[in-house]
Amino acid sequence: MVRALFPGTFDPIHYGHIDIAHRATTLFDEVIVGVYDRPLKSLLFSPEIRLQLVAEALKDNSRIRVMGFSGLTVEFCKKVKANAIVRGLRVFSDFEYEFRMALANHRLAQEIESVALITAEEHTFLTSSTVREIASLGGDVSSMVPPHVEKALKARFMELGESQQIVASTSLRD
Repeated sequence: MVRALFPGTFDPIHYGHIDIAHRATTLFDEVIVGVYDRPLKSLLFSPEIRLQLVAEALKDNSRIRVMGFSGLTVEFCKKVKANAIVRGLRVFSDFEYEFRMALANHRLAQEIESVALITAEEHTFLTSSTVREIASLGGDVSSMVPPHVEKALKARFMELGESQQIVASTSLRD
């Protein structure tokens, strides 16, 4: 069995992530979507909520499994016996970051390959940061995320009120 890991924070999961996960199942027997629990950035949702949102979004594909993880991605790959790390590329700037990460991961675990899938054209603008900011400003994200994620975003921003600090580093407010 050839297994791949699609890691990320998925804060929140959006249609671009979902597309990459489903497309990865055409290349691999099983895809584990790994929800990272301790990134070096502020998160809107807890690891438990992110796991629930991702699992719900991908529940209809029996070849996708959702798991939480912490620590090095390559160590998690070894633990779950994944042969590859799947990543999505949207724009040129993603390539540089993903290229450096792939080289670092290869240095740590030569037996694990990195595979980059080009994002579908309709999702090239889509980032979790963009979704969070639009949602935080009361904008319509229904074309960007599944209904259960949209509902969770609305509820979370209602809970945070005006004190919210979870927005993108570049602002759509201008």
